[in-house]
Amino acid sequence: MRKNTGIEGAADGPGAAPEQHEQWLVRVNGVVQGVGYRPFVYTLARSLGLTGWVLNDNHGVQTLVCGPPRVLEDFRAGLSTQAPPLARVNEVRVTGREAAAADAYADFTIRESRNDGRAGTIVAPDSHVCEECLREVRDPADRRHRYPFTNCTHCGPRYSLIRHLPYDREQTTMAVFRMCDDCRREYEDPGDRRYHAQPNACPVCGPRLTLSGPEGELAHEEAALAAATAALAEGHIVAVKSVGGYHLVADARNAEAVALLRKRKRRDSKPFALMVEDLASAARFAELDDGDGELLASPARPIVLLRKVPGVLPEVIAPRNPNLGVMLPSAPLHHLLLDRPGLDALVMTSGNVSGRPIAYRNEEALGELFEVADLVLHHDRDIHIRVDDSVVRRSVHPGLDEPLVSFVRRARGYAPYPVPVDRDLPQILAYGAELKTTVALSSGREVFVSQHIGDLKNDETFASHRRTAEHLADLYELAPRVIACDLHPSFRSHVLAEDLGAQGAEVIAVQHHHAHMASCMAENRVDGTTLGVVFDGAGYGEDGTIWGGEFLHGGFASVDRVAHLRPIPLLGGDKAVHEPVRTGFALALDAFGDPAAAHAAFPALDVLDAQARHVFTTMVRRGINAPVASSMGRLFDGVAALLGICSHAEYEAQGPIELEGLLGRDLTLARPYAFGRTGGDDTTAGTAEVDFRPVIRELAADLARGTALEEISRRFHSSVVAMVVEQCEDVRHRFGTTQVALSGGVFLNEFLLVNCLVELRRAGFAPYVHHQVPTNDGGIALGQAMVAGALLHARAATP
Repeated sequence: MRKNTGIEGAADGPGAAPEQHEQWLVRVNGVVQGVGYRPFVYTLARSLGLTGWVLNDNHGVQTLVCGPPRVLEDFRAGLSTQAPPLARVNEVRVTGREAAAADAYADFTIRESRNDGRAGTIVAPDSHVCEECLREVRDPADRRHRYPFTNCTHCGPRYSLIRHLPYDREQTTMAVFRMCDDCRREYEDPGDRRYHAQPNACPVCGPRLTLSGPEGELAHEEAALAAATAALAEGHIVAVKSVGGYHLVADARNAEAVALLRKRKRRDSKPFALMVEDLASAARFAELDDGDGELLASPARPIVLLRKVPGVLPEVIAPRNPNLGVMLPSAPLHHLLLDRPGLDALVMTSGNVSGRPIAYRNEEALGELFEVADLVLHHDRDIHIRVDDSVVRRSVHPGLDEPLVSFVRRARGYAPYPVPVDRDLPQILAYGAELKTTVALSSGREVFVSQHIGDLKNDETFASHRRTAEHLADLYELAPRVIACDLHPSFRSHVLAEDLGAQGAEVIAVQHHHAHMASCMAENRVDGTTLGVVFDGAGYGEDGTIWGGEFLHGGFASVDRVAHLRPIPLLGGDKAVHEPVRTGFALALDAFGDPAAAHAAFPALDVLDAQARHVFTTMVRRGINAPVASSMGRLFDGVAALLGICSHAEYEAQGPIELEGLLGRDLTLARPYAFGRTGGDDTTAGTAEVDFRPVIRELAADLARGTALEEISRRFHSSVVAMVVEQCEDVRHRFGTTQVALSGGVFLNEFLLVNCLVELRRAGFAPYVHHQVPTNDGGIALGQAMVAGALLHARAATP
């Protein structure tokens, strides 16, 4: 960047005429509030000798600058290239330009925020604690030594504290804390990194820690922290209030403490997440490369799924799973918990009791979490909106140009970043599905997708769902009159939408798998005729049956079902989800036609006695409480049960997860089993049915030969990959379609996702997968907004 000497004519040599000055009005959009952007603009302008002002408003940041055009151009470029670390600059636009007197402004100043209509800026997500703040926390001579709420404009909580925009202190939960003189001086000094850092605080004036037991308060501030870490070292469980809610914490090296946490939380098998101090610590427990390290150390501080180093930590942390979910500290309090010698790894799982959302209010934690925790470490900085931890995975394969980063759960550190799309959308509120729910709000070419909310069958989670939707709409001052929801008439989100419809809102119900497909298309900014390969557990189909192994052909406005998996009887309906052995028996019975032959083929069916097998056979043959589902998720469930891996599931997709776990994150393909196929033809008519029965029979033959379960799992996974490519080739032959969107919860399976992506590319297709939202139901709301928008557009275009 050219340096301005501040001496007119200097650039052109002695005797040159003074440069003409101009006045530019510049608009900056993106994540530019609450991230130190105004003081950055102030510093940049002054360093270039420019005058004028900068302010926040509802649309982002606006600045007026005066100076020579060549210097103004350097200033404009610097607004993007030199932005602060937490800023995301989407657009820098000169909205006004005119000649100006050199002395039009005496200096460059920061003006007060201005509220001038609907919010158009983007709320910053919560961020980790930066290195400068962490140095202060660890410096005995600093006034913030060991202060758990240290932050600045480059780090700290944002979204979880914000009530309204513009982002000023009085609009956050920090409004109740009056800054002391020292903090006020930092806050008002444009040259200080805490200039207008809204959560700014210190031990004199800010939030304070309290440690409570079942009988009441036990200690405060440093004494509370010392007692909490001592309790962890002694094998106790402590509930800790973090950035977006509570964690349940235990010493990860203490197998008895982790087992006790499992017992109290009634969570026998589902893996726990792990928090470690730094990347060197993470490398002791899991395999990671530079890319994994960058993800772990990013400002979002997500949980990253890494391949575990066997035998270092107790197996009870992640039983029968090759991965560890690892995260680094995201708040000063976490660093302080890990400062105690011997506590170098902590189990950090969501602070809730079974079936409820994470607690985020003190009264909730103190009223509920003593069912699991011995102590509760809390504080008086309120969380306005709960935000759980994000979970991501980075996949590497020689057939990929670059590693594939996928969300398992999108929440803290990423929400509520919008997903940019390539079409203008009206204001639509999308309610998502029933499980792993998010909500989405569209406006223009942005769709704001909320943090992970959870499963709406729980009343508290349903209330959180409504509150999150209201909060997003309030933040961005939107009042959508169109509600998009899932087609399933019994989903609570659908019922809520219908209630709003009765009050005047327009309701558009979107088929579940169409929404999955549209979500993948939207985030990849692709349009036109596409083949959606959508595999999940269950979704209400257009024909009133349960779908889940679908090949859909079309676009945002409409799709046709061109192929699907052979329907599987769900013995007992939802019971089949919790008892996968029921689905395993149904698969074997369908493949062999006789219950005795099915039982003989699969010894794992011994867990069913003769009476149960007789009853299940009758249910299938008479169609009694045995609804059918064309579900790839249920196929994986059933295969896991037939192999003796999981007959009864403690958590969703336990069988498929443990079936994939046998592969050890080795993505090598094996000789596939062969799916059958019926229906469909060489024209554009007909719907094909993919037949799993040959696969089940070959799988039984491998078992009989004594083939290792790891090899059977690899062959089964490889057969699904081969089937996907084969069906896509059939659709290309019939329709000429080469664009493919892969979506649905089954594609959380790394082996399946990566190999489908690689093999489809090798076969000449243009496949797309999710990068910005989860492939599971966490991405449904985005797709619902896109489909609803397309339907409204089509309606408006119809004469």
